[in-house]
Amino acid sequence: MHSDADIQLGDQDFSRIAQIVHGLAGIVLADAKRPLVHSRLIKRLRALNLPDFATYADFISADGNEAERQALISAVTTNVTSFFREHHHFESLSSTILPPLIAKAKSGARVRIWSAGCSSGEEPYSIAATVLAACPEVQNYDVRILATDIDQAMIEKTRRAVYGSESAQGLSADQSRRLFDHPITGDEVRVSERVRRLVYCNSLNLQDKWPIKGPFQVIFCRNVVIYFNKATQERLWQRFADLLAPGGYLMIGHSERITGPALSEFTTDGMTTYRRR
Repeated sequence: MHSDADIQLGDQDFSRIAQIVHGLAGIVLADAKRPLVHSRLIKRLRALNLPDFATYADFISADGNEAERQALISAVTTNVTSFFREHHHFESLSSTILPPLIAKAKSGARVRIWSAGCSSGEEPYSIAATVLAACPEVQNYDVRILATDIDQAMIEKTRRAVYGSESAQGLSADQSRRLFDHPITGDEVRVSERVRRLVYCNSLNLQDKWPIKGPFQVIFCRNVVIYFNKATQERLWQRFADLLAPGGYLMIGHSERITGPALSEFTTDGMTTYRRR
């Protein structure tokens, strides 16, 4: 029986797997990612009882293996997130963005917020908690938050809304009260029903056709586009622009910047925050 270290991920196999990942999700796997890809996919080889990466590449390319293609995407994507991450976005949401949107909702308007690349759900639930803080009776109005991710396992975790208690340790007392029904005890916490009811979850590959009509008043897509090449990034920025209502906001990751033709459709409105013209 070979050890994991004996099964090498050679140039040809890595290139082939990288091409498959790019075709499935648009994600670019640079050569520097090879050790990470090896360490994560070796577990899939063991689970499937496959002898090497060439056989694994054959397996994921074969018809009928959609479940393993999902497992591949789950393995090579990094789901690093936390509640109220990049706090300046939530401060802006609370102080500047939500007051006029809530006023419109109270007059009968439809308000939609999209968390694109929601990972395990901390982002959309942080958005929902912020909305509830601004309008405790928001359930009476047409306000919804859409949470999507390419990784079906992350969508299932978002739907469960159960997290290790350590994920809540860095929160203020006010943030904890807004997110959870009860004091944090034991090993797990669950997001309160009031917060969960605002969030609708679905799996979505951003490279595919979007079954979403919009318009959205706010889109969060943070630390997602960095995984794509420049041409794909520019297409995504334009697609987000097309779905945003005039004056709508796009929140992106701290290392991301809008580029390409879509840039002319936005103005900057704070740190990594853009507003549709």
